[in-house]
Amino acid sequence: MRVFRGPRRARERRTARIPGAVRMPTAARALLGALPGLAAVAALFLCANGVERAADADAEAVPAAATDRYAAPRPDIVPRSVWLGDAARAQPAPRYDDEVVAVFVHHTDTPNGYDCADVPAILRGVYQGQTGARDWDDIGYNFVVDRCGTVYEGRAGGIDRPVTGAHTQGFNHRTTGIAALGTYTAGVPVPDELTDAIAAVAAWKLGETGTDPRAKVALVSSNGLSRYAAGATAMLPAVAGHDDGYQTSCPGAALSARLADIRDTAARLQGRA
Repeated sequence: MRVFRGPRRARERRTARIPGAVRMPTAARALLGALPGLAAVAALFLCANGVERAADADAEAVPAAATDRYAAPRPDIVPRSVWLGDAARAQPAPRYDDEVVAVFVHHTDTPNGYDCADVPAILRGVYQGQTGARDWDDIGYNFVVDRCGTVYEGRAGGIDRPVTGAHTQGFNHRTTGIAALGTYTAGVPVPDELTDAIAAVAAWKLGETGTDPRAKVALVSSNGLSRYAAGATAMLPAVAGHDDGYQTSCPGAALSARLADIRDTAARLQGRA
């Protein structure tokens, strides 16, 4: 390495014109001047290497800061142990994705007008239907929301983790499934407590990756039985209805009509304008 020893002021002017350049402290420059040539070169290399490492650390911190900017609080969630209890069946270990960039909204296609105190028993029936008649390894939805706005943990694996669900054929990866307890076809009233709770879960889950609930995201279909061929990349809403990814009437026309409101509420919960 050649060390140029031009006039001091010229060297400082050249450094000042380099965007992002880090000026070496005066004491460090004085020390280098007192060292023999090769030792000074070695010390200069070590100093530059340290600055480069610090710059890399700062660069890595930027995405995390951007993500934290839109983080939303985790809503209160009733754990599955409360509603499932001893009814849990033996099942394989949960599967996980690296992150969650979209949520799919569903309805459970079960009766409306239930007493919210009876929801644990209703959820056990949904669980038994999916793991029994359908022979699934667990309930498919990651979360279930009732008409009173209570959020329940669905699929096992950890509320705070990116658990791979079984809710949307072809698009279970990197997504979370949120089911509204009931049937929300055309003309059925959709309680604000329910949509607000769905928005809260969406804001929290998507906030962990800095995803805007009003945006569209790229998802890769894993199954040709979805609306897209296996391996195809689809641009879908970050807060999507089940029917956006699969041929179905779920989550019902009435709930589908509220998805725009859910997206806007989730965005506000993330602190977006």
